[in-house]
Amino acid sequence: MYDFEHNEEATDMSAGNILIVDDDEDILTASRLLLRREFGAVSTCKSPTEIPALLDANDFDVVLLDMNFGPGESTGQQGLDWLDRILAIEPQMVVVMITAHGSLSTAVAAMKRGATDFIAKPWQNEKVVATVSTAVQLSRSRREARTLRQTNKVLSAATASADGQIIGDSAEARNVMQVVQRAGPTDANVLILGENGTGKELIARELHKQSGRSDKVFLTVDMGSISASLFESELFGHKKGAFTDANDDRLGRFQAADGGTLFLDEIGNLPLQLQAKLLRVLEQRKVTPVGANEPQQVDVRVVAATNVPPAVLKDEDHFRQDLLFRLNTVEITVPPLRERRDDILPIANHYVAIYSQKYGGKRRVFTADARRALQEYSWPGNIRALRHAIERAIILADNLEIEPTDLQLDYSEPASKSSVADAPTILNLDHLEKETIQKALCKHGFNISRSAKELGLTRASLYRRMEKHDL
Repeated sequence: MYDFEHNEEATDMSAGNILIVDDDEDILTASRLLLRREFGAVSTCKSPTEIPALLDANDFDVVLLDMNFGPGESTGQQGLDWLDRILAIEPQMVVVMITAHGSLSTAVAAMKRGATDFIAKPWQNEKVVATVSTAVQLSRSRREARTLRQTNKVLSAATASADGQIIGDSAEARNVMQVVQRAGPTDANVLILGENGTGKELIARELHKQSGRSDKVFLTVDMGSISASLFESELFGHKKGAFTDANDDRLGRFQAADGGTLFLDEIGNLPLQLQAKLLRVLEQRKVTPVGANEPQQVDVRVVAATNVPPAVLKDEDHFRQDLLFRLNTVEITVPPLRERRDDILPIANHYVAIYSQKYGGKRRVFTADARRALQEYSWPGNIRALRHAIERAIILADNLEIEPTDLQLDYSEPASKSSVADAPTILNLDHLEKETIQKALCKHGFNISRSAKELGLTRASLYRRMEKHDL
């Protein structure tokens, strides 16, 4: 037999669904009257045999469980047995034991078997309310953590969608994937090298997918876009009041990725003075939020990527060699598309299928001339540029067959240094914008962060203009 009461006046702060299991009717009445003033719903039952049915029918936050049932029982074994059964049904359930003062040792034994806390009889009302409040908060935290894990699984599945596949059967692509398959299951830090648009983030995600952290978070940080003044706050977090506008505690990226993988993109653009701070965290596996006194342990696998050439990375004036040593336990170089031409058509056909479905459902095909144009083009923007060219062709092609003209490939040579200062002969603003962006990209080796900085744009703005001009 059990009783259920709902407190309509309970606030969101005090909401909670409580089950009390005790064979003493006076205890049930007293606890129900006390707790219903503080929590959203209170259920009581005298017989523990009803617990499985109650757990099946209700979504309890906390179970208060007596240690002994029936006259003459004092060993607490019944409570321990039912604790085991409750946790077998609901492994994350928060259980608070009810015990007499003389059975404290049994209550401690119950906590070792999974109970959260205990309440000693006769109790103090304030102590009971405080204990149950703490238990409800713990239950909520466990639910939130479970929801976050489930959300991360959904997000991980989404990143493994058709548009995030790694496609390529060339010898160069197979060599990369062999390294990924060997390094993925380990916790080794990995440094991924390659030009813009080659798919470095896809490789990083594949490393995470093949690791023991695959059910945890994969978090990306664009190191090239973080200002020096906000570096520590962004990566390590800060405490409320640590500086102006620090109105709340903030979790840093390392803490947010705890247990999972942190992808540090554009690591080659990090200034030397900030490289030292990153190195310290990688060595100690601890972060100290701005304004905090004590460091916090973090368990993060670091995968970094850069389009900076290896020769520049090995220059001590540009990049700390001790940091490079920490980052490149395993080094993967992703070849540009022009060096893996056997993969161009399979990748192009992949995007044809995606964008044909997205824009009308009619499957387009390449003419022989278009296939030849795709394979012979240098693809300075690599896979990103190829994807944009295919999407544009699907939208603009008049027929089901895609011709070379539909691809609108740009074969113009970058302007020479001597011509940069020359007065332009074409005064069309779109043309001038495209030409200026091309010059900046070529000057900085297609480094997006540096090109955007020289142009006075954000990375996002530059990407939009690159898409606009098919760069």
